[in-house]
Amino acid sequence: MATIKAINISARRGTIKTPVPHAILRIDHGIVGDAHAGNWHRQISLLAQESIDKMTAMGVEGLDPGKFAENITTQGICLHTLPVGTRLYLGECLTEVTQIGKKCHQHCEIYHKIGMCIMPQEGIFVRVLSEGVIHPGDEIQIVQGGEASC
Repeated sequence: MATIKAINISARRGTIKTPVPHAILRIDHGIVGDAHAGNWHRQISLLAQESIDKMTAMGVEGLDPGKFAENITTQGICLHTLPVGTRLYLGECLTEVTQIGKKCHQHCEIYHKIGMCIMPQEGIFVRVLSEGVIHPGDEIQIVQGGEASC
């Protein structure tokens, strides 16, 4: 079963995000209280713990949830294989995948340490289609458009 491992927010863009016990998701906005929220296609970023584990295996220490500036750290789902347009429930909230990966304009601290970062290749972005509250431990369900096998 795929789950939300952590929910992370920040008050400013370009900073590491801090885990929170829950989040309110709003249509055409994203996570209430997060600096990246807004009416655009990258409302919420997701990164799989399995992707983070790849970086840990390369010798990067201290990779707690939010270090890659991801809003939601997942477990048990291969996010980067989901096609754009895939709809998935994050707990009670319906979302839609809008982008796979991203261009990294300013390399993060992790990139400078080892010469690469996993977020630009394996992170994904979603927009909110139905509102609600999510918590760590909530189930993630694919309802339309893809399979999450690695």
